[in-house]
Amino acid sequence: MSLLSIFASAILPIVLIAAVGVVLGRARDVEPGPLNTAVVYVLAPALVLHSLMATELGGGTLLKLAAAVTAFTLGMAALVELSGRLLGVDEATLSALVLVSTFPNAGNYGIPVSDFAFGTVGRGVAVLYVAAQSVLMYTVGVYVASRGGGSAGLGAVKRVFRIPLIYAVAVGLLARAFDLVPAADSTAMETLQLVGDASIPVMLLILGIQLANTDFGAALPQITVATVGKMVVAPAVAVGVALLLGFDQPTVARTFVLESAMPAAVTPLVLLIEFADDVQVGGVSAPEFVSTVVAVTTVLSVPLLTLLISVLQSGAVV
Repeated sequence: MSLLSIFASAILPIVLIAAVGVVLGRARDVEPGPLNTAVVYVLAPALVLHSLMATELGGGTLLKLAAAVTAFTLGMAALVELSGRLLGVDEATLSALVLVSTFPNAGNYGIPVSDFAFGTVGRGVAVLYVAAQSVLMYTVGVYVASRGGGSAGLGAVKRVFRIPLIYAVAVGLLARAFDLVPAADSTAMETLQLVGDASIPVMLLILGIQLANTDFGAALPQITVATVGKMVVAPAVAVGVALLLGFDQPTVARTFVLESAMPAAVTPLVLLIEFADDVQVGGVSAPEFVSTVVAVTTVLSVPLLTLLISVLQSGAVV
């Protein structure tokens, strides 16, 4: 498996769409706010609802994977939170660090990479990973982003229950439990898939637009800790969680580790623009900070994920 093959099949499409957003952001005075709102309240819920109802993996695998994603997410968040407080990091910076270090780009990046590395099983596990992470992203993630914007506590918790994605997950699980999932070729499922699939390019366009307005010279010195946490610490934590839970299928465990090792997700950028757009992190805005971490970790992921896939496929770790 060559570096060029991974880049061409999984990374190049992402880079090209984000590049369109960069060009759009430089050519036109485009505000990402309305696009963010569409993703948070319409497109992302549709993506997760369709993924939950369409997956063919069994309930037992879903539950164990959900437990693994929860353990990984809470473990990373706690580790970064504790480290930041010991180092005396301010609240706004700490919130941004937790978000970018904890949540990997498991969807629009992770799904194609997992499919390429581990086939149909890898893709199915990646979709379930995204569903489980989405619940945490729009509960724990929204709380952390809101805290960074100065509305911690009950106010942030209330925001969580105004995010429709958590209700989409509940509907998807209930539909599976009571065998109420519509046929794959039904109008309802095809419409839901069409709306959900739109979230991926829109989120990448948001990233590109934000990158077009990012002062990288100011942001780069602030991202070392976040980059190391995301690309080095996170995969190690994921390996520990996989070994602790003991997945029955090695491919499921390996895909879980691979998904957890993805570069920083775009969604924390969406959340920070939505809930903490005017917050400063080390002299730059929180969205600029996250955009830079996403860009740098995505570039670094090309050689690092190539090495990780080789190790995972050899069975040397899990």
